Amino acid sequence: MEIRKLKADEIPPMDLLVLADPSKQKIGAYLAKGECFVAEIDHRIVGVYVLLQTTPGNVEIMNVAVAEDLQGRGIGKELVLDAVQLAKNQGFATIHVTTGNSSIGQLALYQKCGFRMVGIDTDHFIIHYPEEIFENGIQCRDRVRFTLKLKPM
Repeated sequence: MEIRKLKADEIPPMDLLVLADPSKQKIGAYLAKGECFVAEIDHRIVGVYVLLQTTPGNVEIMNVAVAEDLQGRGIGKELVLDAVQLAKNQGFATIHVTTGNSSIGQLALYQKCGFRMVGIDTDHFIIHYPEEIFENGIQCRDRVRFTLKLKPM
């Protein structure tokens, strides 16, 4: 598998991006400001993440997604770890990521990658998304925030 920056003339893989965020409008907004990276296997884009500088010294993983037929094979972890290494290489002090309370796999993934849970934004998905979201038989209501320090403060 190769992880690379999406080329300027390539169309972002919306079919993957919407797996992690159902709002095409929100995806478009952070794609316009961030950097999109894709994972390829045999010339097929199988994963994606978007990295966005939020404030000086801070960067956020805005979206991480893996093709449904390849989930559970460690591709998501490789994408997250690639984002962490890239942020370190670019000199960021902290990397952030958020997910929904119902995203059980992602809650575990981010902690396995060294992130610490730092907060919960109650009813974020109820307030900011027009349609109800359900995963794993659980309504996605709350946004869970994670942080990883990349260099000592």
